[in-house]
Amino acid sequence: MAVTAALFIGSEIYRGSSYGGGHPLRVPRVSTVMDLARALGWLEGCYRTSPCAKPAALLAFHTAEYIAALKAAEAGEIAAAAMARHHLGTLSNPVFPQIYRRPATGAGGVLLASELLAAGGAVHVPGGGTHHGLPDRANGFCYLNDPVLAIMALRRMGLRVAYVDLDAHHCDGVEFAFAGVPEVLLISVHEEARWPFTGALGVAGGNCVNLPVPAQYNDSEARLVLQEMILPRLQAFGPQVIVLQAGADALREDPLSRLALSNNSYVEALRAIRPMAPRLMLLGGGGYNPWSVARCWTLLWAELSGRAVPDLLPEAAQSVLRALSWGGGGRALPAPALLTTLRDAPREGGIRDELRARMAVLARA
Repeated sequence: MAVTAALFIGSEIYRGSSYGGGHPLRVPRVSTVMDLARALGWLEGCYRTSPCAKPAALLAFHTAEYIAALKAAEAGEIAAAAMARHHLGTLSNPVFPQIYRRPATGAGGVLLASELLAAGGAVHVPGGGTHHGLPDRANGFCYLNDPVLAIMALRRMGLRVAYVDLDAHHCDGVEFAFAGVPEVLLISVHEEARWPFTGALGVAGGNCVNLPVPAQYNDSEARLVLQEMILPRLQAFGPQVIVLQAGADALREDPLSRLALSNNSYVEALRAIRPMAPRLMLLGGGGYNPWSVARCWTLLWAELSGRAVPDLLPEAAQSVLRALSWGGGGRALPAPALLTTLRDAPREGGIRDELRARMAVLARA
């Protein structure tokens, strides 16, 4: 099935679905992107509903025992031993009412996107990007690993796949799946000394390029990394499809990282990466400030779909942002610009010697 224009894959399952009141993912994200894009008139004719992936499709990466455990947990019928074995019911990976259906919908979205990309084009799946999931257990808020399932589906089509991950946290589950697979290139730029404490500087397995960056990583530094590391690696690899994980937790406002990007850096990356292959799948990922996540992913959808971004949001869009909250926790309300605009002010800065030194190490690897 050919994609003639950029498509957006979403689902109503994200509306009102929460990991629980004390969890960072108590805040709405994908549903807010959908609401913002609709308020701006940006989803008409290009929205597709994500299916819920069937268990058989999930077995490409996950074990049958683990899938059964997720379904049992959703039904309230899981034994304590199975919970412990599969890392369910922990602070990071709680049992919540949609513990199977929500991640399976994310997986269904990327699998649908893979089919739609067979003939080329671009698809945005903001509900995708759960890059920590492991074959037999939940890991880091991720119950399934939809980037892995997407790459596997694209590989079954015979395509060379480049996976670029901009999340503040290293994509340990994706590297686990594809380290040493020459038809897949993985590039991850993530915060140093940040959970899951993987992704050491270097090239793992010959194909997984890891660049840990220091705290307060800024737009100027991100531009250098894009131009001098990411784009040359993509050019040399020659992908037929790029999967771009745009976890928004590298933004300055995010509570779970110490990075300092503006959402302009994400747009710059998408704009430069998009022409590098005839197919692109844009995913969500991390991001725990509801205002900054929604604005970033909606802004990326504008870039992908060729929409003009207004300097000041119309009232319908502003009302979507005003309706958000932290859902408890006592955090400060956002700056006024996060309620009235999509595009951040630039966050430029100096390029530190330590970053240049790390890039030099990668250049020699």
